[in-house]
Amino acid sequence: MSRMPPLHTVHDDRGAKFTDFGGWEMPVSFDSIREEHAAVRERAGIFDVSHMSEIDVTGPDAIELTQRLTTNDVTRLEPGNSQYACITTDKGIILDDTIVYRLADRDGEPLVRFVPNAGHDQQMYDRWVDHRDEWGLDATVENVTDEWAMFAVQGPEAEGLMTEAADSAAADLSWTEFESFEIAGVRCLVSRTGYTGEDGFEVLCPASDAEPVWSALDCQPCGLGARDTLRTEMGYLLSGQDFDPDEEPRTPLEAKIEFTVALDTDFVGRDAIAAQKDAGVDERFTGLMLEERGVPRHGYEVTDTDGEPIGHLTSGTMSPTLSEPIGLGYLNAGVEAGETVHVRVRGEPKEATVTTPPFITD
Repeated sequence: MSRMPPLHTVHDDRGAKFTDFGGWEMPVSFDSIREEHAAVRERAGIFDVSHMSEIDVTGPDAIELTQRLTTNDVTRLEPGNSQYACITTDKGIILDDTIVYRLADRDGEPLVRFVPNAGHDQQMYDRWVDHRDEWGLDATVENVTDEWAMFAVQGPEAEGLMTEAADSAAADLSWTEFESFEIAGVRCLVSRTGYTGEDGFEVLCPASDAEPVWSALDCQPCGLGARDTLRTEMGYLLSGQDFDPDEEPRTPLEAKIEFTVALDTDFVGRDAIAAQKDAGVDERFTGLMLEERGVPRHGYEVTDTDGEPIGHLTSGTMSPTLSEPIGLGYLNAGVEAGETVHVRVRGEPKEATVTTPPFITD
């Protein structure tokens, strides 16, 4: 049975259409994907992302444990700061990507919260507990996913909405910073983060108080459909599709997010990634724009102009902003932006141009 976000009934009453995503029944759209997408690019939209997971790690070794299980440098984080990171196997393969938050100490001990993707909470809880025990570290790990609702307010008008609903000080948050504010009388954690390419904020609030917080952030409600088209235009990865340890095993270097990797730290997969960096990758994540009628999709083969395979797509859509078909995927490392390639759309080769994301710029 699918898990339900705290506001499932509220969304249903609003006329949302739902889909299963990561074991959760989530809104895919409220009105139309194009309308919701445009709202975020031009004004502001709010997403219910309560399907994201939350794991709290506290205790004397909380930072060391999380440092050794994520690719970035957790020790650099001061309370009130967060960072994007990967969780990798000993071979450097991405299990998931995540945001790591350094919260204020709890009872005088460090507190780290990390947010894996939908449906990964139990897997990551088990991973942290198993490695804690294997390494003999002193840390408490808690799966608090069901305790929280999470909303993303994104778009050029997001700052004004947030300062009106929370506090004018929210405007002072830099990218990846967070702070505690009251919204509709509810104490919330507000971070300047998002996955749309627009300015915005993500809000964590107690699940039991989700409705007044959602209502206070009054703008176009958006579903996962628009979230997908927005992130595709920016070239952002989708866990389980653009990388997957079983179906699409990739390292951070292949996925072109090497900025998440701090090789001067000791983490699971570090040696494998360092060796790959020295040797070079065979394929890298990039984009392309179709020059003929059609829509590039997950799994479509990409060839050179002679018909020789050079990679495949993992994501694709008709860009609502550009009204052009765009795709993301892995191509041979020697393929450069601007080159002409072909995408096999329903078996037919369609001309495309290799394009380094993002597809849209300010």
